[in-house]
This record gives sequence, structure tokens and C-alpha cells, in this order.
Amino acid sequence: MGPLLAAPAVGTLLIVKNYTGDRLNFGLAREQARAEGIPVEMVVVGDDSAFTVLKKAGRRGLCGTVLIHKVAGALAEAGVGLEEIANRVSVVAKAMGTLGVSLSSCSVPGSRPTFELSADEVELGLGIHGEAGVLRIKMATADEIVAHMLNHMTDSSNVSHVPVQSGSSVVLMVNNLGGLSYLELGIIADAAVRFLEGRGVKIARALVGTFMSALEMPGVSLTLLLVDEPLLKLIDAETTAAAWPNVAKVSVTGRKRSRAAPAEPPEAPDGTAAGGATSKQMVRVLERVCTTLLGLEDQLNALDRAAGDGDCGTTHSRAARAIQGWLKESPPPASPAQLLSKLSLLLLEKMGGSSGALYGLFLTAAAQPLKAKTDLAAWSAAMDAGLEAMQKYGKAAPGDRTMLDSLWAAGQELQAWKSPGANLLPVLTKAVKNAEAAAEATKNMEAGAGRASYISSARLDQPDPGAVAAAAILRAILEVLQSQGA
Repeated sequence: MGPLLAAPAVGTLLIVKNYTGDRLNFGLAREQARAEGIPVEMVVVGDDSAFTVLKKAGRRGLCGTVLIHKVAGALAEAGVGLEEIANRVSVVAKAMGTLGVSLSSCSVPGSRPTFELSADEVELGLGIHGEAGVLRIKMATADEIVAHMLNHMTDSSNVSHVPVQSGSSVVLMVNNLGGLSYLELGIIADAAVRFLEGRGVKIARALVGTFMSALEMPGVSLTLLLVDEPLLKLIDAETTAAAWPNVAKVSVTGRKRSRAAPAEPPEAPDGTAAGGATSKQMVRVLERVCTTLLGLEDQLNALDRAAGDGDCGTTHSRAARAIQGWLKESPPPASPAQLLSKLSLLLLEKMGGSSGALYGLFLTAAAQPLKAKTDLAAWSAAMDAGLEAMQKYGKAAPGDRTMLDSLWAAGQELQAWKSPGANLLPVLTKAVKNAEAAAEATKNMEAGAGRASYISSARLDQPDPGAVAAAAILRAILEVLQSQGA
């Protein structure tokens, strides 16, 4: 049954969704009220944009009906007469359309699902009572499904289309049909905004939430309403309706919605032979690190299954592939500080998880001492800075059974680089051996940080996968430098 908007002093407006049962029952109520001398007007809303050929029953009433309630309520609050309200909202109703899509039907109590889909299908153009749609399409990305929906809704060959063109101003409503999360609604809303703006359509408002649901149906509907400034003021009118979203009364189009990437310091051109040689050496180091991590994927995943979610190897492999892809695009900067900064951004974006954040923190902090100098003492200071950042934000300490154990052991040995006359390879060799020993020793430690800290120490009888990975990275760096006679 459709809801009603009542104004006892001047009469009653019935806002009815276009279904046979609704029209019959509310029509009967209207006639009975009129017989008793009560002024009653009725507006039937049909905003369904699914059908390309209009049937006798007309377009179904869907979520756009909610916008009609909002406009009618604002007009009533402004003191507009009953008949004029009915006339004006009837015009508004003709300037909008709605289309729904779902992964399945809803579960009507006492009934079987009205339609069933295979795992790789979605239903397009379905109704709010669980009835089947007009088209069944293959599962696709959110962007592709939203594009399909909006193309269908605005196609001029579709008799129930919304006449949206470049330059049009619209209210976009993204409606949860019952079973979606706000995260999923946000993804759909973002896709719809980008698609429409790409067509030159101005999105005056975007309303996202649960406005007209179909029990637990895992789907969404999109509504487009063509608006001008007077109509927009009615949409924006204050209301005490608890479920109405409190959105800013400004246009969505034109608002800055994405954060710009942080500006990187300009890279000084390095045309020297030494600079070129350094860059090539860095490429070899990174390539060896990537090969090492890819080879350890299964081992690290197996170690992680005992204490985490079993994806440590996968996470490190994802980082390795991201670095490989980056190296194919362009040579890395010869400047160590810029190299570490770029690696930090890459891992934060591509690696994911707490490992990505920890490596990102380490590399960002480690890059700072290398901006002024790149001698051995500066590299030791870089290790110190990276370790300090990891401890500060990760809350881990040496002995907590984390990747920090390996890096800390190496960092202690690298202090020797701060002494005059220190040599690269002898110190680094000892540092790598210490890191590997520390990684192995983690199997006898009780976890004090990370996911493993929630696991009983009796079950932790293997080395920490993060510590093993960190030691393997250091070993790969050492092997390349040894082969080059650094």
C-alpha cells in the first residue's frame, strides 16, 4: 500500500505507486472519502525506466516516488493548495526515471523466490516486490553495471527513458534495495557520478541510502530527476523525516572529491657516468629482491597460516610484481632518497595490509637522512630512522616476534658504518647474518605485536614470516653488491 500525505484543513493527497492493487485500493478510499465530502486528490507515480515498449499497465512506481513525497510535503508546508500540489507533482513525476539491479530476488515470507540467478548473473529492471526484471546480464564490475543502467535509462529509443542530455541538471538517488552495505552503495554512487559527469550532466544533489527497500534484496536502484532551481529548493526544504539524508545544499558537480597525490621534489638530472652506474646497480638490487620474494611466496604463506591469515607471501609477491612493473616503465631515480620515497608510495598503494604500511613508513623515514648525504654513515642513519618510525607507529619492539626483529638486528650491526674507515661489504655481511639469525630466533619468542599476538604462544613454533621476508630482502641486496664487487 502506498503512503499518504495528509493536510486535514484543506484535504488529503494520495501518492500512489503505479500497481493495480494500489490503484484499486486507494481509488476506493478516495471515492469513499469524497462521498463523505472530504476533498481528496490522487497522484499515481510511474517512474520505472525498465521497459523499452510501454505496456497497458504503464510504468511501475519505484523509488522516485519518495522524491514526489518530498516535493509535495515542501509545497504543503509552504501553504500551496491541494489541487495545485497535485498538478505540480504530476509534472515532476514525468521528469524522472528509476532502474534497479539485483543479485537475487528477495525472500517473501511464505513464498519461494520469484526468480533465481546463477552465480555469474544479475537481474536488471526488477520491481520492488521481488518480481523479475526485463533483462538478465552477466556479472560485471560496478562501473560496467552502472554504465549499462544509465545508458538504458537515458536511451531516447526507450519509451520510458529520462530525457537527460549534456548540460542537464539532475538529482541522483542511489537506493539500497535492502541487502547492500553503505560501502557498496558508495561504490555505486561514485560510479554513477563519474559516468554522468563524463556525459556533461550536472549532478545538483546525490542522495544515497535506503529509501525504498524490498526486504533483504541484494540490489540497488538509480533514480534520475531533472531539476531546475525552484524544484531544487523543494528538494532541499527542511524536513524532520528521520531517514532523509542531511546532505549539503550545494552541487555535487564542481566539488573536489579526490585528494591530489603529494607533490614530489623535482628530481635533479643526473647525466654523470657514476649516476648512471648507480641507477643500474639499483635496478639489479631491486630485481634480485623481487625474484627472491616471488620465490618465497609459498613458504611465507605457510608460515603465516600458523599465526595470521596466511597471506604474507602473497602480499610480498604483490609488492614484488608492482616493483617489477614500475622498473619496466622507467629507470629508477639515481638519488637514493628519491628512490626510497617512490618505493614507499608504490608499496603503500600496491602492497596493501599492515606490511605495506610498515614498509611505507620505514622507507619514507629512511629517505630523509639520505637527502643530504649518501655515504655509509648516512645509510646507517637511514636504517635508524626507518626502525624508529616502525616502532613509533607499529608499537612493536625488538623481541615481539615481528619483521622488526630482523631489521633491528641488522641495524645494530650497521652502526659500524658510522665509524671512520668503515667498509661496506664486511659490515653488511655481518648485518645480514644477524638478521637471518634473528628471524630464526623468532620461533622461540612470544608474539607481542601484530596478529600473532592474539595466538597462543604454544602454537607458534615457526619463525615469523615478516622477519623471514625482511632477512631475505637484506640477503638479496648483499648478494648483488658482492657480485658487483661494491
